[in-house]
Amino acid sequence: MRPPKPTSRSDNVSLWRYLKLFRKDLLSAQPQRLYRAWMAEFRTPFFRSYLINQPELVDTVLRQRPDDFPKSGRISEGLRPLLGESVFLTNGETWKRQRRIIDPAFEGGRLKDTFPAMLQAAQACVARLRGQGGKVVECEEITSHAAADVIFRTLFSVPIQHQVAAQVFEKFRAYQRQQPLLNLAAFIPVPRWMPRLHARNTRRNAREIRALISRMTSERAKQIAAGQAPDDLATKIMTTPDPETGRCFDTNEMVDQVAIFFLAGHETSASALAWTLYLMALYPEWQERLFSEAAVLDDPSFGSLPKLKLSRDVFREALRLYPPVPMMVREASCPEQFRGREVAKGSQIIISPWHLHRHERLWDRPDDFDPIRWDTENGKTCQRNAYIPFSTGPRVCTGAGFAMVEGPLLLSMLLRNFRFELVEGRTPVPVAHLTVRSKDGIWLRLVER
Repeated sequence: MRPPKPTSRSDNVSLWRYLKLFRKDLLSAQPQRLYRAWMAEFRTPFFRSYLINQPELVDTVLRQRPDDFPKSGRISEGLRPLLGESVFLTNGETWKRQRRIIDPAFEGGRLKDTFPAMLQAAQACVARLRGQGGKVVECEEITSHAAADVIFRTLFSVPIQHQVAAQVFEKFRAYQRQQPLLNLAAFIPVPRWMPRLHARNTRRNAREIRALISRMTSERAKQIAAGQAPDDLATKIMTTPDPETGRCFDTNEMVDQVAIFFLAGHETSASALAWTLYLMALYPEWQERLFSEAAVLDDPSFGSLPKLKLSRDVFREALRLYPPVPMMVREASCPEQFRGREVAKGSQIIISPWHLHRHERLWDRPDDFDPIRWDTENGKTCQRNAYIPFSTGPRVCTGAGFAMVEGPLLLSMLLRNFRFELVEGRTPVPVAHLTVRSKDGIWLRLVER
């Protein structure tokens, strides 16, 4: 049995039909041919976009010439109410300054410092599930709670039970369910002053989330000024000056960054872990192999992590099949020529990890779940050239290393204590909201070991 995959649309549909499909689900709105094409052109009355799968073109856009292909302003249309001017949306000197301040907090040595907080969140997740053996549980809810707990413990040194943290979590869950990956304004050019097509609840939840984050950030600023702040990620980021200007983030700038840390560090981790648990239920032989490997966590420490090789390979394969961010949008800042086609200035360049990771001309058995592939020549080649769950190049996710510690750790802790089993008639259907989630949740039976 292969992992579930959305049914592709037919090749030829009208723009209006495409927009209706797009609003329903970004993934199934795309044609099957994108799993084989090196490049595809999409035309609207307002602009043209080009989806690129050829590794050399992806390398040009993301690694070799990233300044010539900045983040498209169209991607920000749907996310700006929550993310403001965060590092996820900015370009140019603003983005470079933000990365100079943020990156030191996620350097290798800091991962060891954050491990105790991650472990505490994993242990708390196990404790919450105790006594639910035999029940059918919704895994996206479980993983969202666990990933949010990791973020709050590592960023602000508070568990998710903290009053403000709990409110942020609940508001963000509502925002995630309401907000598509791209807003319709991404397709229709309108002046910046014109109101955007955001649902009233989406705008309200974004405002409330930012107000709650502002409370936490302002309180941390007071603790820093009084010399009483804990040595966590928030303190590190808020006290790191830009080496070129000497300026730190002010409170408003920090609110923007915390919003994207929560989006990138919670939403994407929750998506990846939920799909990994489903794959473990679908392939119980792999679940048992990871259960055996998880014995190294009987006395858990940061030094235990290198021994979780199978867990990392399984998590890596889940990220291949279900990349949390399925598409990235860049914009050509000058005329280009890709594969003999003229690409006009202002054209949208789409890099789709969803299609690249399943590309039929790159991967052996692209739709199969096979964690062993990472030890094969094909797997190693594709990992270098066609595997970008965290993007790549200068704009690679600054928390990629963080995620590759958090994911295998949470996965191993859960499988060490529980077995997850399929539920008849509950096959999840992947759809793209803010991240790749299941249309109706991921429902599995929980069995205590």
